[in-house]
Amino acid sequence: MALKALVFDAYGTLFDVQSVAVVTDEAFPGHGETITQIWRLKQLEYTWLRALMGRYEDFWTVTRDSLDFTLATLGLAATPDLIARIAAAYDALELYPEARQALEELAGFRLAIFSNGSPAMLKRLVAQAGIDGLLETVISVDEIGVYKPDPRGYELVERRLGLAREEILFVSSNGFDIAGAKAYGFTVARIERIPATALRAELANTSGIGPTALFKALRMQPERLGASADLTIARLTDLAAYATKQR
Repeated sequence: MALKALVFDAYGTLFDVQSVAVVTDEAFPGHGETITQIWRLKQLEYTWLRALMGRYEDFWTVTRDSLDFTLATLGLAATPDLIARIAAAYDALELYPEARQALEELAGFRLAIFSNGSPAMLKRLVAQAGIDGLLETVISVDEIGVYKPDPRGYELVERRLGLAREEILFVSSNGFDIAGAKAYGFTVARIERIPATALRAELANTSGIGPTALFKALRMQPERLGASADLTIARLTDLAAYATKQR
């Protein structure tokens, strides 16, 4: 079948989750990098734990709770109001530099986001970035109450778009999401934010591995789950040439 739609993950794919470091370091000077990485690691872990426990809460709750965990673990005191203010950084993440151009170049296709984010979070995020006019729709797991990579989430994408999986290219930089989408049956493009060779050089640092390098090793590399991406590219702007050939 011909390619008709591209569906993008939001956090880490179109939007840079590392951009919250500005806010975390302002709140706790000298701790921003560590907070940023533990927070994101725990945020994802809480989505998986809640899915396995059958105790769904929306992504705003997960984001706030994982930040609370991070600050408590580091021994940093914070009021509920401060935690909420820091967590709100996820509503104002920076777009990756090439994201807008990539979406504009793909204007001939149906474009959507499929994300763990709650509808309210995603609405604010897309609006502040000014890309709402470039997207047909924004799909949240909140509609089914279970987080990625549950197959029901990817099935929701098909139903919402009214397309067969063979007509959809799923785009993500997150290993767990790539594995889940591929296992479901989507054609998947992986955005390689850091090449394996560059990461190995960071991890070979004999003076110690920092929080950011550890995050890259745990969350930004392909998973070994028997479901690999069909296409690996360095930038979102590399998608247009591939997508055009699949029409």
